[in-house]
Amino acid sequence: MNKVMKEQEYTLESLYRYGRDVLSSCGIMEADTDAHILLEYAAQIDRSSYYLHMYDPAGKKTAEMYIKLLNRRAEREPVQYITGEAYFYGHTFLVTPDVLIPRQDTEILVAEAEKRLCPGMRVLDLCTGSGCVLLSILNSHHAEGIGSDISPAALAVAMQNQKRLGLQAEWIESDLFTRISGVFDMIVSNPPYIAADVLGELQPEVIGHEPVTALDGGLKGLEIIKRIIREAPAFLKKDGWLLLEIGFDQGDAVKRLLAEQGFKETVIIKDLEHRERVAAGRRS
Repeated sequence: MNKVMKEQEYTLESLYRYGRDVLSSCGIMEADTDAHILLEYAAQIDRSSYYLHMYDPAGKKTAEMYIKLLNRRAEREPVQYITGEAYFYGHTFLVTPDVLIPRQDTEILVAEAEKRLCPGMRVLDLCTGSGCVLLSILNSHHAEGIGSDISPAALAVAMQNQKRLGLQAEWIESDLFTRISGVFDMIVSNPPYIAADVLGELQPEVIGHEPVTALDGGLKGLEIIKRIIREAPAFLKKDGWLLLEIGFDQGDAVKRLLAEQGFKETVIIKDLEHRERVAAGRRS
């Protein structure tokens, strides 16, 4: 950061403008939004408080913390890892670099699961990460939920989110179905589905900070998806549903894989930008 602010400039509004300019100069597209989020975090205020007190003195400590946060964002560290929180499906979830940052696209997976849920159903969430998918489902439906992940650090984050929301769930460290037992009415997953040969093309915020094991889907991004579809029937009740988040160009391939394993009522659901986002199929 080359710009230095004089102490008399320390108002919330001037700090915000400074942060916006710094992040813009670093080529960050979300500079305006990120500058606001980081300022609110540094000053421990919300957006309403900012507008009520934007011309009040911010204080030296707030300014110093804000500049440290801006430096981290300028190095392309995601805002969510800086603040430790991410907003998803109406709730704020704790996140660390051990889990993927919940994204709005994944809300399609939750919404489609909810359409097919009935009270008392048993749900398994594979590759649960922060637990945001399973916990969002359990928060709005009376269901029994199990979340599994190969990463114990990710499961620790999921457990914190469970306590934060006051929900009941079980967490299992497992490589997909390896340590899973019993059968379920529904299996959901946001698995790794990025093709290995394009990982390097992802944004610096993603490939430089988010866990690669939660991104790398191997050849054509389908290796983990293939395993889930192949093994899922043994863990699904008759007419049970399997729902997977998928890549924007994987719909035809995943629908074919589902059909090969005998799934019926297969469908590819698109997101708000009309990109393939969720694959669903019912065990026959």
